Order: sequence, then structure tokens, then C-alpha cells
Amino acid sequence: MIPLFIKFGIFDVLDILIVAFIFYQIYRLVKGTAAINIFAGIFIFYLAWLLVRAFNMELISSILGQFIGMGVIALLIVFQQEVRRFLLLIGSKYNLQNIFNLESLFAKPAIKEDVSEAIVQSCEYFSMTKTGALIVFAQNTELFNYAQTGVILRAKVTADLIENIFFKNTPLHDGAVIIAENKILAARCILPVSDKTDLPGSMGLRHRAALGLSAVSDALIVVVSEETGNITFVKDGSYKVRVSPEELRTFLHKDFKGFIVN
Repeated sequence: MIPLFIKFGIFDVLDILIVAFIFYQIYRLVKGTAAINIFAGIFIFYLAWLLVRAFNMELISSILGQFIGMGVIALLIVFQQEVRRFLLLIGSKYNLQNIFNLESLFAKPAIKEDVSEAIVQSCEYFSMTKTGALIVFAQNTELFNYAQTGVILRAKVTADLIENIFFKNTPLHDGAVIIAENKILAARCILPVSDKTDLPGSMGLRHRAALGLSAVSDALIVVVSEETGNITFVKDGSYKVRVSPEELRTFLHKDFKGFIVN
């Protein structure tokens, strides 16, 4: 039974849920990265400070206390990349710039049948020939900043064009293709690279770029490995490797049943 002097209302529940959400997003950002080890070091440092205080070791306690007192500033310095990624997650992935745009809130970008078929056909060819490819489908998050790092095309999506872009001897093959509003917006684009340390050895720089972008956007991303020919589908920081053409077709139509993180 809860004591009468303890007041627990709807705003307390909301407060707990917001804090839990923030901690969950922070955990997602640092999971599998070197930041986890830094967190462990900070925790051990804090325990050491509590221990020396308990034993009244004044000198070392005061020294450690100075570092503890600068905790927020130190955390911002040490975790500046993670803080930046977190702010990008809030401002970009959840598309706050369109909060007052009702059309963008309720209109979910759909991938047309001919576009998805062209991508499936191309990826099947890339898989057979072991040609590396990185294809991004923009959703609600604006990706024009990443498109500007490459070559703007605004071309119709066809299997022939996709296959020519990623042909090894063409100047556009190195980088990502960004598809927005069922058009090839740009090619040879540079994406942010994930620093996760728990990825399989078979996943190379293209996979890291796909995971890096998916951590800060709601894009759907397809990767074809140059080494294995495996097709990988990436969404919201999660991925599924060895995707079949049928599964890829299903995923591109936003049916994520059976989407498993490997």
C-alpha cells in the first residue's frame, strides 16, 4: 500500500516515461561503441570517489570531488560525438521541422512498384556478380544535405541506370545512391559512418555507412556486399543480412514482418 504522503500522479508517470525514453535512445547510440567502455570507466571512477569518502580520505576525496564537480562539462567533451548524434536523432529522425506541416505528418512516402522492381532486379544482379552497392530510400527525413556531397542527378529509377552507376569502372560507383520521391536524387554520396565495434567482420564500410545514416534518419537502406554478394536491409539502426529478392521486395513495400537483427 502506498503511503498517503506520497503523491503519484499522471505527470509523474509521464516524467518517468520521458526519462526512460531518453536513456533508451542514449543506450541505442552508444551500444556496441567505445562509449560503453568510457561509461564503465566513469562508473568505476564514481564508485572510487564514494569509497574514499566513506573512509574519510580527505585529500584524495577532494581531488576526485573536483573531477566529479565538473562532470557535466567533462561528459560533453568526452561524448561530443554521441551528443551530436543524439541531437541529430531528435531534430532529424523525428522530423521536427515538419511538426506544423500536416501534409508531411500524415503522408508517408510510398515506393512505386516500378521503382522497387528496378531496385530488386539490380540488387539480384549485384549479388550474382558480387558488385558493391549502397542504395538509400529517403522517407520523412530530409537527406538533401547528404545528397549535396555527391552528384545531383534527379533521374528516373531504372535497373540499367542503377547497374551502370555501381559498375566498378564508373566515376559514380563509390558512395551511396539516394532515391527521393521515386527519383534518383544523387549518386556518389558520402554518409556518416557508424563506429559500432560489435559488427561482423563480413560487414564493411558500406554497411557502416548504412547503419550510420539509419541512426539519424528514418531512411530505408539496401547494401550489397562486394565480398560475399549478400544483400543487407537496414532500418532504424537494425539490419538483416542475406536478404532474398522476395524479402527485399516485401521490405521496400514497408512490410517488415520477419525483420530480424542479425
